[in-house]
Amino acid sequence: QVQLVESGGGLVQTGGSLRLSCVASGRTVSIFKMGWFRQAPGKEREFVAVVRRTDGYGYCADSVKGRFTISRDNAKNTVSLQMNSLKPEDTAVYYCAASTRYSDSREVGDFRFWGQGTQVTVSS
Repeated sequence: QVQLVESGGGLVQTGGSLRLSCVASGRTVSIFKMGWFRQAPGKEREFVAVVRRTDGYGYCADSVKGRFTISRDNAKNTVSLQMNSLKPEDTAVYYCAASTRYSDSREVGDFRFWGQGTQVTVSS
């Protein structure tokens, strides 16, 4: 099993920045990739970014590309999401997720382990 704990959410004005972090514990050696998803009220959970634990290859959704950056630190078992130029439409609960599957899939169902979520609110 893998446990995930997110931190770093909060309230920020449009154009501001936040950095989310997620610490993994448990059987972390089984993780192939870690990602961030978000869910706004009344909407489905959507992919934000993913990074491979092995080689650090990662990518972001088109909606956040150029503004968000995902990174990982294997020594600390952490994955981070640097969010710049935030917009009101980025407001959501952000979830950290981990997958043991050897694929670059961004589908929610590909990720077995989930954190409890952290709220990000961007005011206009």
